[in-house]
Amino acid sequence: MPDIQMKRLPISWQRLVSGRGTTCPRCQGTSEEVQRAVRKLQQALEPLGIAPELQTQEIDEAAFLQDPLQSNQILIAGQPIEYWLGGQTGRSRCCDECGDNDCRTVEVGGQRYEVIPEDLLVRAGMIAASRMLDPSLSS
Repeated sequence: MPDIQMKRLPISWQRLVSGRGTTCPRCQGTSEEVQRAVRKLQQALEPLGIAPELQTQEIDEAAFLQDPLQSNQILIAGQPIEYWLGGQTGRSRCCDECGDNDCRTVEVGGQRYEVIPEDLLVRAGMIAASRMLDPSLSS
């Protein structure tokens, strides 16, 4: 039986990690959601020949202060999750870890999410994967 070459679906998630090695509750919650979503996507997409690959990145405090909206950002196939879901980036006050900065939120369907839920991640991943299967869908 020939070895089938899997197509990669890159998923990148980045968040602030302080000098103490800690992150905010918003990013910690998203971490758990991302892990579950990637497992679900692996199960759903493997039969289609697509392999989701998660890459996590830490942002230090200096980079965070330059652009707080970089923290808790999720890219799927190089595009923000908001792109795949027809949503937009928002911002709201977070916690002591983030100081006086407004941190990233995702707004989809009139609802704002501070912790990015698994179901949104799975939905965005499936949309991105469908584009990989049918290049005529790309915009």
